[in-house]
Order: sequence, then structure tokens, then C-alpha cells
Amino acid sequence: MALYAIGDIQGCDAELGALLRVLKFSADRDRLWFVGDLVNRGPESLQTLRRVRALGEAATVVLGNHDLHLLAVALGQARIRSDDTLEDILAAPDREALLEWLMHRPLLHEDQALNLCLVHAGLAPQWDIATARACAREFEHALQKNPQRLFEQMYGDEPSRWDERLAGAERLRFIVNCFTRLRYVDADGRLALRTKGSPKKAQTKSLIPWFEAAGACWHGPRVVFGHWSTLGFFSNSNVVSLDTGCVWGGSLTALRLDAAGAEPAQVDCKGFTVP
Repeated sequence: MALYAIGDIQGCDAELGALLRVLKFSADRDRLWFVGDLVNRGPESLQTLRRVRALGEAATVVLGNHDLHLLAVALGQARIRSDDTLEDILAAPDREALLEWLMHRPLLHEDQALNLCLVHAGLAPQWDIATARACAREFEHALQKNPQRLFEQMYGDEPSRWDERLAGAERLRFIVNCFTRLRYVDADGRLALRTKGSPKKAQTKSLIPWFEAAGACWHGPRVVFGHWSTLGFFSNSNVVSLDTGCVWGGSLTALRLDAAGAEPAQVDCKGFTVP
């Protein structure tokens, strides 16, 4: 049995199929972790969603911002954008089954035996893992209980700093922004959600990648994440970043998590949208 984590697919199903062949993946034997953003911008969001759902217990998926956007559009709480590629899902005969399955995916998944944690984007520096776990369950409960109301209040960049006293829509908005949108924080630990570039670029010098924030409380498990195509593949003892920009013409990346020193496996991607 092998455990692989796979970066953001974003509707690039042909590339996912090619990567699974490279891995010689068998659903009877192996397990896959997906960092979220299964859908959108690529040409085969419907096929991707069907493929991953059909894997059953062999696949663990955390929700990404594009997955949540799909749910919000389906519920009439967000508009289709010019670069969205969600129409096939919304018109599919199995639409309701696919959306119901997606709505029940978590924001955070843990494997305590391997000391690993899976999220789409990042964790607030003020959170320890117990707090992150509780916050994820809080949002998931709200999503499954009343998704319409949740999406009515979800969008926005504020509040930008965690406070345990946050309540209601502000609390849920902060939680989902950390798990699905975070890349940088500032020196005070505030989320800098509008900055998307590589840490190597000058405009990001005053900001800190979330996983390098001084004194962050979440340290313990190694955190596997995606979302950040301009960062690309990055691995150290604390984190693994797996978004290598498949939909932008980069690659789709997998990393074996249960074998020390494993090298990433990658397939090249055609690119379906312009950065």
C-alpha cells in the first residue's frame, strides 16, 4: 500500500489519468490525498469530479476555493465568471449526487500515525492543530446544515486576524479564508489574501509565507497543501506544497507520503488558461 498526495487538478482530468498511470496506482491497494480544487478553469471538471468520487475510500479530498465556488454557484449564491468551466457539472444528470458528495468533503484531514495534515491553502499562525481541527469541523457543520446561508455571508477579506472571540459570519469567513485562500501573512500575523506572487518577487518582501510565520502554533504534523502555483513544489520537514500550476501549463505533481525521501512524480500539462 502506498499513500500519494496530488496537487491542484482544476479540471485537468487527462493529466490526472496520466499521473495515476505513472504512479501505477491501484484503488484496491493504494490511497490518494487530493489538496482540493478538483474543478474549474480546466476543460474536464465534470470528468475529474466523477473520477475522484468513484475512487470511494481510496481517495481523501479537502475542499479548495474553486470547489466552494462551484457549490456557491449551484446554490445561486455566486455568479459564473468568464474563466469558469463549471457548466458541464451544473448541467450533468448526476449533478446532485456530485454536489452532495463534494459538500461533505472536509477542510482538514489528519493521519496521526504518519503525523500528517492535509489542507488546501494554509493555517493561521495563531492556531494550534487542535484549534485548526475544531475550526474546520465548525465550518463543515455550517456548510452541511445551511449552505445557502453560509454562502450568503462567506465572501470577503475581513477579519484578517484570528481572535477566539470572533463569532457568526465573521468567524466562519476567517476560517474558510485560512483553509482555502491563504498564502501570506504580515509581521502581525494578519492574513494578506490579495497577494498571490512567488516569495522570490520584490512585491512580497514585506510579507511572510504562512508556513514561515515566527512563533506559529500549528507546528507538529507535517502539513500538505496546494493552492499556490507561483510557489510550486516545495518540501521541508514542516510542509509540502504540491500546486505546480497544471491548469496554467505547468505540471501535475504527486508525492508519496509514507516513504522517506520520496521524489515527486510529475506529468506535463498543456495549459488551458493564461496566468
